[in-house]
Amino acid sequence: MPVWLYWLSTAALASGGGDGGEHHATLGEFLPIWSVIPFAGMLLSIALVPMFAEHFWHKTRNQLLVALGWASPVFVFLVYTGLTDFNHLGHDAVHNLQHALIEYISFIALLGSLYIISGGILLRGDLEGRPVVNTAFLAIGAVIANIIGTTGASMLLIRPMLRTNKQREHTWHIPLFFIFLVSNIGGALTPIGDPPLFLGYLRGVPFFWTVQTLWMYWLPVVLFLLGVFFAIDTFQYRKETTTARVEDQAALEPLRLEGNLNFLLLGGVIACVLLLSPDPHHVDFRHYYAREIGMVLLSVVSVFATSPSIRERNGFNYGPILEVGALFIGIFISMIPATSLLQANGSALGVTHPWQYFWASGSLSAFLDNAPTYVTFAAMACGTYEHCLTAENLEPLTHVDSAAVLEAISLGSVFLGAGSYIGNGPNFMVRAIAEQSGYKMPSFFGYCGYAALFLVPTFIVMTLIAF
Repeated sequence: MPVWLYWLSTAALASGGGDGGEHHATLGEFLPIWSVIPFAGMLLSIALVPMFAEHFWHKTRNQLLVALGWASPVFVFLVYTGLTDFNHLGHDAVHNLQHALIEYISFIALLGSLYIISGGILLRGDLEGRPVVNTAFLAIGAVIANIIGTTGASMLLIRPMLRTNKQREHTWHIPLFFIFLVSNIGGALTPIGDPPLFLGYLRGVPFFWTVQTLWMYWLPVVLFLLGVFFAIDTFQYRKETTTARVEDQAALEPLRLEGNLNFLLLGGVIACVLLLSPDPHHVDFRHYYAREIGMVLLSVVSVFATSPSIRERNGFNYGPILEVGALFIGIFISMIPATSLLQANGSALGVTHPWQYFWASGSLSAFLDNAPTYVTFAAMACGTYEHCLTAENLEPLTHVDSAAVLEAISLGSVFLGAGSYIGNGPNFMVRAIAEQSGYKMPSFFGYCGYAALFLVPTFIVMTLIAF
């Protein structure tokens, strides 16, 4: 029997056949723990299929088929629940599915526009691959990630940084720290920076609240990891042969920018976020996607206004963003039972203190994708404060008595989005680009091991000092 048919049949039995029982429960209260099987299968597919069927996995069509295969039982179950309204869960099921699809569209529109537009900016040149140069790349990337997003900063800088070090042999650490600092941790200061903060902004968190409150955590963590990277890169650089160093110096070329119009278009994306985001409390669906339509139009302008030679020399292709789009549709849908269970039963976990919220949201962000995880834990926190009446409006959580909890959720979601390849959208993109450039990237579990090695001790120290 197919998984989805078994799920539907057992759910119908549990509901008493939908014959008008009076029990009113949320979706999370009704779902059994094994309802997370499709999501677990989705994660295991991402982790294991590339190891055993690499040729199959590297086709976006096959990735989409796998994603839809795991998402389909959840989708069918939610639609079935909405149509039959068994156990009076129809409205909640439809709401969860609708919300997941809306957030997926917004998520892909933001990441896609930043990816396409930044892909039209060519940072030409080849610097010497010395530790101080590489550290400067990461430091600059961590800062501008807050202006053009972790996706935009990653796409702008990853190829020049890889090109700068292409003559070196001992470079295993460079893409890893790039993902840590530029694709994740760096973007903790603005809603543009990272998708979790973007969703928080859509739910009422003031745009500048993040930079005003999170910089004191962001700065020491970024500086510490830059120091760790510099020490490792210095050690690795000393292992390079004389031939490699001579070839590196012979390939030097000053940095130059092309495709400058795209900086204006990136500013347009920021304007879309600031000016076209709908009021989450008075949503008019006729205008809901004005922001996304604006981003798509700016991306179209970038495609037609940018010289094809710039994108060609930039090594640009749509593979990484198509991979993200294919996999995350499966993640956003299949994770609905997991997030629903967490929202309904989160209080039983005993998560009350800021440090607990940091590690709980962070641990799940590494594997559930940090954007919806942020929303889930923010909703859980909202339920513990009387002045936060609804998870659709998180602005009350910025008040003095609850601000520390929202800070912890924000930091956990952004910082530990670097915990795996699926923790944040740009992680997959950087991995794909690095592999296309000839860098051997760790497996899914190998990357998780490196992330645990470097990030967990850093965040333990931060927790002891800050929370």
